Order: sequence, then C-alpha cells, then structure tokens
Amino acid sequence: MNAATDAVPATASTHPVSRSIRDSLVVAERNLIRMSRIPEMVIFGLIQPIMFVVLFSYVFGGSMNIGGTTDPSVYREFLMAGIFAQTVTFATAGAGAGIADDMHKGLIDRFRSLPMARGAVLTGRTLADLVQTALTLFVLAMVALLVGWRTHTSAGEVLAAFGLLLLTGYAFTWIGAVIGLSVRTPEAATSGGLIWLFPVTFVSNAFVDSQQMTPWLRHVAEWNPFSATVQACRELFGNPGVSPSDAWPMQHPVWASLVYSVLIVLVFRTLAVRKYRSAA
Repeated sequence: MNAATDAVPATASTHPVSRSIRDSLVVAERNLIRMSRIPEMVIFGLIQPIMFVVLFSYVFGGSMNIGGTTDPSVYREFLMAGIFAQTVTFATAGAGAGIADDMHKGLIDRFRSLPMARGAVLTGRTLADLVQTALTLFVLAMVALLVGWRTHTSAGEVLAAFGLLLLTGYAFTWIGAVIGLSVRTPEAATSGGLIWLFPVTFVSNAFVDSQQMTPWLRHVAEWNPFSATVQACRELFGNPGVSPSDAWPMQHPVWASLVYSVLIVLVFRTLAVRKYRSAA
C-alpha cells in the first residue's frame, strides 16, 4: 500500500480535538498573514487608544477626584487600567466586521465546503484578533509609561493583569463574532459592535470612581463585567482603585473577571458556532 493510501485513514482517524486545534491554527495563520499585508488595520487600531491615553490624561487629569486628591499623576495611574480594558473590548467591533466581510465575500461558504472542524474558522479568527490585541496592548503600555503611568507590584502580578486583559478581550471577540454572523454587511457589523460598547465601558469604573454615581447607576457599574476587569488590573498593577464597595465583583475582582470571561466565551462561542453552521 503506497503512502497516499496510508494517509487517508490517518487523517480520518485524527482525534477531533487535535483536528480542531490544527484547523484553528491554520485559519489564525491565514488571518495574521492578511493583517500583515494590510498594515493600516494595525496602525489605525493603535492610534485610537493612544489618543484616549493622551486626551484623558491631560484634559481630565486635574479635575478628577481619586482617593481625595485631584493630582493628575494619581489619575493617570487610576486611568490606565480602564484604557487597557477599553482597548481590548473595542477590538470586538473589528472582529465582527472581519467576520461579516468574510461572509459578504463568500469566504465563509468556501470554508464550510472544506473538511474542516466546525468552529475552527471562528476560533482561528478570534485567535488572530487576540494576537493583534496583544501587540496593541504592548505599544499602549509603552505610551502609558511615557505619560507617567507606573506599576507598584511584582512582574508576575503585572503579567497576570495583562493576561486577564487578553482573556477579557478574547471573550468579547466572541460577542463580535455573533454580531458579524448576524448582519449583512461589514458596516453594519462595525456599527453594531460599537453601539453597545460605549455604555458598557462608560457606565463602569474605568474613568471615574463609581461611588460618585447615583445609587442605581453605581450598582450597574459595580456588576458590570468590564468594571471587574478594570478593578482587577488596578489591584494587580498596584494602582489607585475605586472607593470600597459591598458588591462581590468589587471585593473579588480577579475571580469575578475570570468567571465573567469564561461564561462569556462559553455562551457566545456556542451561539457563534450555531449561527455559523446555519449561515447562508
């Protein structure tokens, strides 16, 4: 029996999990190559968070009361965890637009016609977006250091904070995947991906102390998954945080952020794969 004949049963007997991982990595590589050939995608993705850092730091830095002081340097350290978290969640819109673009061009239909693991196309896409998000976070951290942001904990805790940010960003890209599979055009995916992100990121503790909000809005902000990640990063960075709160996510922000992220991945990955199977 020749080698070509031997290869057929070997492929057919490949473990489903191994095949899914392999196919996902192949799709992720395809998307990373595509991103490298369109550098403006990465450049524009970097400009927005850098603008947020500079504008919030110098425009609002002297007017925000954090821990009883309006010192701009204190606000910069308070702010950066919120900017980092906002950056990884805003990648959701790009993920949704990319998937909608692939749908619009018929690329998803071609992938579905291949003997690939179900869900590998979406997983590969979200992994590629995760790599881009990691690059954006690295550049943003360098800019933050230039404007005066500092950490006051061990290197391990700082790395854990960035790991938590990437996990949150990965979870939110699955929401973007569902949106991208639910609309007809990339433009609609971009709008749909941003319209809900603004209340999620601004009704939170990212830019102001949530204890200064009206009671009902404060409760929403404290139980917001985004707020849990922001507060967890402040603790891990050793930066100033919000005033003490009785809300469980604010008392245990690291665990809350992990639980929220895992639940979002489980729920929205399931929904995305289901929509992918039925997409026309």
